Amino acid sequence: MVGVVAALFAAFAWSLNFIVPFVIGDYSVFDFALFRFVISGVLGLGFLAFTRKALRELRFRDLLTTAFLGFIGYLGYFLTVVGAAIFAGPVIAPAFLAFVPVVLAIVGNLRRRSVAWSTLILPLTLAVVGLSLVNVSVFDAASMATTRSLSIGIPLAIAAVLLWTWFGIANESALAKRPGMDAGVWTALIMTGGGIEMLAFMPVGLALGVFEIPRLGLGWGVAAPLYLWGTGLALLASVGGAWAWTIASQRLPVALSAQLIVSETVFGTLFGLAVHGRSPTVLEITGIAILTAGVLTAVRAFHGGSRQSAVA
Repeated sequence: MVGVVAALFAAFAWSLNFIVPFVIGDYSVFDFALFRFVISGVLGLGFLAFTRKALRELRFRDLLTTAFLGFIGYLGYFLTVVGAAIFAGPVIAPAFLAFVPVVLAIVGNLRRRSVAWSTLILPLTLAVVGLSLVNVSVFDAASMATTRSLSIGIPLAIAAVLLWTWFGIANESALAKRPGMDAGVWTALIMTGGGIEMLAFMPVGLALGVFEIPRLGLGWGVAAPLYLWGTGLALLASVGGAWAWTIASQRLPVALSAQLIVSETVFGTLFGLAVHGRSPTVLEITGIAILTAGVLTAVRAFHGGSRQSAVA
């Protein structure tokens, strides 16, 4: 139950990313990412400073592993998501990314059989149907009008799916080899790695002109949303979400945690509707209900599987 609650909290925290473009004013998502990841990296370093005993037990391989996880789960995933949104538009890209939990569940159960495939078919089917209904308008005229290049945007969206799947599998595998690893220390190491890598990207981003900070400045009058949302998401999404996901990864098989993270789409859809000030359509309500049913079905299936294993 602790793992289930942690996975749901991570989904809620990460779903706040969907509203970022609507609340940071004229700044770019790269400006926001710089603030968020650097702040979370500093927080990670601060946490590690008070856990020197745990740090002495770390190996150099642990540092390399968490730096790699920070790269694929933070910087790499973020850049591919942003690129997909820029080229494929704000609707099509999230629609592709919404199927991450389905892919992750399949790959997770292939790697470590947690339940019989016959048991997993129903929740996976409900997830696919629910996601399809939530994103039913993805290729309508209004959505297509916001696209710049599907030939670039869709491959970037697929790359984001692969990166997040890779992160989920690699993180669970790394923690399985370190059963005594403290979730807070592991999360702080990933956050620190992501922050350092974002700083390393900054000169490249400035050369490419993707940052608006040089033009807009950092005065409170214009940059207040950047400060507030950057700090807020660093605390809630980067720190809270990553910590919760680490706890979930230590307690749940990937195939189940992937099904729980599908609730990110539900939260994200609700936040997006609130930002746009409109009510959900009948199809969207139906899709959300089916998604929720899929999550509950998955929890029940894995709970039943764990009880049978305990009896055996």
